[in-house]
Amino acid sequence: MHLLGVPAVSARRRDPPSVADVSADQPPGVRYALSAGPADVGARVVLRHRLPEGGVTDVLGHVRRWSDGTVEVLTRTGTAVVAEADLVAAKRVPEPPARR
Repeated sequence: MHLLGVPAVSARRRDPPSVADVSADQPPGVRYALSAGPADVGARVVLRHRLPEGGVTDVLGHVRRWSDGTVEVLTRTGTAVVAEADLVAAKRVPEPPARR
């Protein structure tokens, strides 16, 4: 028993994982979601997509076009075009805070 009346945690106790099983193409402990889509044209989003050489990377910006199997995102450095088939995760994100 702990000093505050809380039972001590046993070193042998194993709680179930807090994250559901994931597919083989996702790292252990990671859950990806596609919560953005064609209806989010004009919105600020972050897209995680597969790279041709393997691995994944993110694109952050405003969706200019989402059609014909591609997503066009206007980023701070230019326009990024991502194949919809390569998307791993996509979600809307808030606008950046105003500069002071």
